[in-house]
Amino acid sequence: MFFELIGTIVAGVAAALLVWAINRSLKGRLPSWLVPVAAGAAMLTATISSEYSWFSRAQSHMPEGFVVAETVEETQFYRPWTYAKPFVSRFIAVDQATARTNPSYPDQRIVDLVIYGRWARTAKIPALFDCAENARADLVDGVEFGTDGEVMNAEWHTMDADAPLLRAACTDI
Repeated sequence: MFFELIGTIVAGVAAALLVWAINRSLKGRLPSWLVPVAAGAAMLTATISSEYSWFSRAQSHMPEGFVVAETVEETQFYRPWTYAKPFVSRFIAVDQATARTNPSYPDQRIVDLVIYGRWARTAKIPALFDCAENARADLVDGVEFGTDGEVMNAEWHTMDADAPLLRAACTDI
């Protein structure tokens, strides 16, 4: 966040200096309001560019074996450009590389769901997916495993068979 703020300020200062230098070389023929307008436009452009490029930058830094399963796009009234094209503010990735299965229950697999958010900490949540029953259970306090690997005390949530999160968790890499 700090580096993006610095980048935005640098973009504004650079644009202001460029317009100032052009005006000086033209011996003051440009209107005086053009310098601050150029600085503001450059800062706004840098901010918008940073918002829309965040998702691709975050994706490029994900470890191998992570697959983006769901994205959340937002529009906000104080960012009117988001009504034309919403931006991705957070997404869920499935860590397929560390998926675990039990031979007694081959249709169930435990994967880590990693939640990325712009200006938010990354969260990692272990989840159990039943690929045959199209269901998910979060592995939270109170969930236990029996001696044969049976899951007990889990709160199962049914999912659509074509849910992106289920497909990403149940797909082998």
